[in-house]
Amino acid sequence: MKLTHANDATGGRLQIGIPGRLRIGMHGRLRRNPHSVADEADLTLLGYIAFLDPPKETCAPAIAALQAGGVQVKILTGDNDIVTRKICHDVGLSVDRIVLGSEMAALSPEELANLAETATVFAKVSPTQKAAIIDALHRKGHVVGFLGDGINDGPALKTADVGISVDSAVDIAKESADIILLEKSLAVLGDGVIEGRKVFGNITKYIKMGASSNFGNMFSVLGASIFLPFLPMTAIQVLTNNLLYDFSQTAIPTDNVDAEFVAVPRRWDIGNITKFVLFIGPISSIFDYVTYFTMLYGFDAWNNPALFQTGWFVESLLTQTLIIHIIRTAKIPFFQSRASAALITTTLIIAAIGIALPYSWLASFLGFVPLPPTYWIALSLILPSYVILTHVVKTWFIRRFGLS
Repeated sequence: MKLTHANDATGGRLQIGIPGRLRIGMHGRLRRNPHSVADEADLTLLGYIAFLDPPKETCAPAIAALQAGGVQVKILTGDNDIVTRKICHDVGLSVDRIVLGSEMAALSPEELANLAETATVFAKVSPTQKAAIIDALHRKGHVVGFLGDGINDGPALKTADVGISVDSAVDIAKESADIILLEKSLAVLGDGVIEGRKVFGNITKYIKMGASSNFGNMFSVLGASIFLPFLPMTAIQVLTNNLLYDFSQTAIPTDNVDAEFVAVPRRWDIGNITKFVLFIGPISSIFDYVTYFTMLYGFDAWNNPALFQTGWFVESLLTQTLIIHIIRTAKIPFFQSRASAALITTTLIIAAIGIALPYSWLASFLGFVPLPPTYWIALSLILPSYVILTHVVKTWFIRRFGLS
């Protein structure tokens, strides 16, 4: 469209012209204005217009950070191989070979899966081919995230395990994505990966800790019911124990995660967790039984159920509260790896409450009685022994079966 000022048919009025179409005068009259080759004479070059779309400055560091974290970075683009190679060079991505969409068309699903796993860059690929590459990586057992912002990225965003787009993307890309980035920086991808691994690590800690503790308690209660003439712990004592124990674990989401754990990708491995529970859980039962016999024969609790229940309540609560510090890391707890301040605080608070309950005004309501001073001497031997044995078995387990 062009604007012209004429002194002919429109009487000196402004005209709006559409090349090769119609000219509309201000008086509303229409006239044809065809163009020909003759119009392309005596022209003056004023300049060129070009589009420049360089990679973001954060792109190269982001790719380097992802690769350092065990994330393979692959390029899937509809651009030609020349432009693609230039961009890859600019962002520090090594390219030995660029696979073209025309090559993919002749491959079988098995051949495509092998190629998708080894190749880094795919150029001149169609939207369906992008999705096919992601599907091929799935068949090889990979978890795939895809970042795209165009209409052609819709199928790939849907096929990926995690579709990622940006707030300036086209609507179909944003609707197809699982995550929309609001920051104008690709570095947020690497940060997101690390934070996700921390969350996964803390979730795994809680599952291992809770399952191991409950599994061990099952053996403890089962054994106690065989030879005790009374309940090892009353219902209200069990509920109080669980309430305090659960409160002590509320700070697990804030816990620190070892750098070695987040350095590589982790998978959900229920088999590894099951074996961990089977090996670690019964250890608590060993020391529960030690506590049983200490109360029965050391403090003559055969005829004093309240004393027995109080002694086991305190020991059970303290061991369950302390065990998270052993399970939370593959290193030596408290020395090589320290929990977050929030988790340490909740541990100390719950341990203090457990110790104080038998002497508080709630003791009679909960069925507790004061414990003799020698009980604390025995407990001071039981707790370190439990921590050391659990750490030794945990270390052996990680060496034998790996860290999940």
